[in-house]
Amino acid sequence: MSTPTSTYRLQFRGSVTFDRAVELVPHLKSLGVSHLYASPIFTATNGSTHGYDVVDVNEIDPAIGGRDGFDRLVAALEKAGLGLIIDIVPNHMAASLENAWWRDVLRHGRHSSYARHFDIDWSEKLTLPQLGKPIGEVLAAGELQLVHDPAKGLLTLAYFDKRLPLSDDSIHHVLNETGGDFEKLRALSMDAERMKQLLAEQHWQLLYWKDRAQHLNYRRFFEVAGLVGIRVEDDQVFEDTHRLTMELVRSGRVQGLRIDHIDGLADPKTYLERLRQAVGPDTFIVVEKILGKGETLPSTWPVSGTTGYEFISAMAELFVASDGLETISAAYEVIGEEHADFNAGLRAAKLLMIRRSFGGEVARLIRLVQSIYPALAYSDISSALDELLVAFPVYRTYGYRGLLTEQDEAVLDAAVEKARAKLPVTADLEIIGRLLRGEIEGDAAFEFRTRFQQLSGPIMAKAVEDTLFYRYNRLIATNEVGGEPGEAPGGVAAFHQMMADRRKHQPHGLSTTSTHDTKRGEDARTRLYALSERPEAWIEGVERWRELNKAFRSNFADGPAPEPNLEWMLYQALAGIWPEDFEQSPKAELRNRFLAYAEKAIREAKLRTDWGAENPDYENAVLNYAEALVSPDNQDFLKDFQQTLSSFVELGYLNSLSQTLIKLTAPGIADIYQGGEGLDLSLVDPDNRRPVDFGVFTTRQAGDGKELRAASLKRQIITSVLRHRNRYPQLFLGGDYLPLQVIGRRQENLVAFARTHKEQTTITIATRLMNKRATPCLAEAGSDFWEDTAVLIPSWLGRRMRDLLTGKSVDTGHVLASSILADHSVSFLVTDA
Repeated sequence: MSTPTSTYRLQFRGSVTFDRAVELVPHLKSLGVSHLYASPIFTATNGSTHGYDVVDVNEIDPAIGGRDGFDRLVAALEKAGLGLIIDIVPNHMAASLENAWWRDVLRHGRHSSYARHFDIDWSEKLTLPQLGKPIGEVLAAGELQLVHDPAKGLLTLAYFDKRLPLSDDSIHHVLNETGGDFEKLRALSMDAERMKQLLAEQHWQLLYWKDRAQHLNYRRFFEVAGLVGIRVEDDQVFEDTHRLTMELVRSGRVQGLRIDHIDGLADPKTYLERLRQAVGPDTFIVVEKILGKGETLPSTWPVSGTTGYEFISAMAELFVASDGLETISAAYEVIGEEHADFNAGLRAAKLLMIRRSFGGEVARLIRLVQSIYPALAYSDISSALDELLVAFPVYRTYGYRGLLTEQDEAVLDAAVEKARAKLPVTADLEIIGRLLRGEIEGDAAFEFRTRFQQLSGPIMAKAVEDTLFYRYNRLIATNEVGGEPGEAPGGVAAFHQMMADRRKHQPHGLSTTSTHDTKRGEDARTRLYALSERPEAWIEGVERWRELNKAFRSNFADGPAPEPNLEWMLYQALAGIWPEDFEQSPKAELRNRFLAYAEKAIREAKLRTDWGAENPDYENAVLNYAEALVSPDNQDFLKDFQQTLSSFVELGYLNSLSQTLIKLTAPGIADIYQGGEGLDLSLVDPDNRRPVDFGVFTTRQAGDGKELRAASLKRQIITSVLRHRNRYPQLFLGGDYLPLQVIGRRQENLVAFARTHKEQTTITIATRLMNKRATPCLAEAGSDFWEDTAVLIPSWLGRRMRDLLTGKSVDTGHVLASSILADHSVSFLVTDA
């Protein structure tokens, strides 16, 4: 298998084209990465910023250079000795008129050659939630217009800039009636009754967009109506949607695949088996899969691992101080009030998603149960389903035609038991449990099981990642994809156990710390971890800042804006992206980024405003407050904030260097997100998808600021370690993982482990929880700090090693921290060949 030693994720679209990527190949080569890891390259909707809204799975997008540009990139990568991994999207396509398959379905309905390609319930007409108001109001306003294009022989229905294809029969009737004459078509368009009749003749029905959650007859990507589910479990659909992907892999142009949203598929296991058979045993495959605490990737999936969100959770175990988090918790319980209870918040967020955003999908499940058991009451089935979906501890189970695995049985049993405690009558719950275990046969039972498993994941994701993570603001650094922010950190012992499990279950999965979907960049997160190291300073700071900025708050009948819980979050978010030298930084850029985040955060929270029901007065009040926080006129606050933040910035740099070295050397394949070779202080998308100024990495930076030195050290670590990985790939891909004992007064401030393979050994030593460090960040700690602290390195690993970062020789055995950490806050020891 062409297993990478490391990957570099690049987001194509906008200014990042194939030709721009060609220019970056020498930089990637110099970093030491082995594979470029590309976002989706297939043709997406016009102006797409991410590429997941694919309209043609068998064409490389002309917007980023097309096939010629792609071939130039492949040639450049091959010349540099680098491989290529591409991101494919088997779960969905864009429900867009730019999508020829979708257009054909709109024109021909269930008789279309592509009707079975999309996951549509054809018991009724295809629903299109594209109207800005109810259909009656749209017709009364004459907003639907018939448009004839004689040159192309097309007759379409226009709704503003949308052009909907009409059925062949209705086209024939309209042209016979009007001859295509413009005035006659206009008169017909203004006849509401005739237009109602025309709409009745179509294979689709128009909906008010706000009704989509309750009345949509196609499976979406999460709750995005613009992305329609694909029935990739069908053999023909698989072939049609993977034709170009197979060509690129079989021709040798692509060495690896990243599978987007594997949990959305009806049968992930069979899909992956079919994909593996199609691409052969040598293609590297990873899946985007969120693993819950204690959950492992199904062992029967023929993949190398996940895209690595669980690795971020392991970092929180190391860099969040448990005692400091308790102090923060006590203060947050007062500030956050009802939002400070994570479990209660999770339940509320899941119920909101079930009843509002996914009401139509839940109703479909209820109807399926009733079709099998007609005597069951709708309300009883609904209550049982609600409680089971709320109780589900992971994203989904994977039963398809067969029985559940032992792991999935345990998940389902735990969820049923938890749901049972909430229900006065459990007969319906027991029946649902039997359906999910595969104990009841029949088409309806099979569909119920499949649909439930495709629904539990989106409910979890939207409730947790896109709702609760903007409500529960105790320490937002832990509010990360795949994270467990309600749990106490387990420290070094928990980290070592997670790495041992990782070595056992997915040694070739990606180890990531930033992605296009993370809630904040890796270095913003490491800075915010540090709040738990000096909790009193942070809490007192927030109290002062709320007082200093109270004049910028607004008051409404339903409370202040921003409310205390939101203020608590805004100060953390600002701290995460705060420039080291605010006075010299571009103020407009910081303002725009921060305000965009504030707006997204309050809409995602869905408390006093929402994407679908905006509250302009509240939003303006919050944005005015946020703008005041970064205004140059607010000098008292800015000076206080800068001074208070300085120690957290320094601690964040230390955490960043430790995190970087650990990611590069722990079990897994190190993944670097674009720009992550420098300091990534980004916020959630779209902020983390901004163009990267690669020039700062290819030209010498001036100045001696701590941020510049931290970024320089980070790149030094990356290039040194990645080159070592390339020299000894099996040491990291197949080597053992050995936790090392640390003794002495400061033992809690270090984490150490060895990787061994045959005669080769590396030892990673990294600092953590360094608030008590007596000297400034990135300077020497000195023996006074470390005192008797030492790492015990067994002699059988070798008697003498070399620090790859400093060049110093080190005798193994009882190794004093004061000697190996005199120049750096981390140490990477290697055995010379």
